[in-house]
Amino acid sequence: MKSLEELKGAVLKFAKDREWEPFHTPKNLSTAVAVEAAELQELFMWLTAEQSTQASPELREKIEDEVGDVLICLVNFAASVGIDPLAAAAQKIKKNHEKYPVDKSRGSAKKYDEY
Repeated sequence: MKSLEELKGAVLKFAKDREWEPFHTPKNLSTAVAVEAAELQELFMWLTAEQSTQASPELREKIEDEVGDVLICLVNFAASVGIDPLAAAAQKIKKNHEKYPVDKSRGSAKKYDEY
């Protein structure tokens, strides 16, 4: 896929071909995003920070599958509520620039309300 629009088309067609649209409510799809994100997180559950940066080829394949699942569910969710994910991300980055100014946040893991 070369664009988010192309991905969205493929994801929506996949669901339509299977007549899954009645199940693709915002509630169900937001839950699916969380479940798939948890499955991604589960792959790292007992690894050290260092181990998590050195995935074996087998683990990397599982990670890629879960990243794909998260993105597919997120694209489905965004479509169900009429949100352009790229526009939402751009707007959020803009807000994050305001919440995390470079001079206060560089090299710090503190949340914006902690400094």
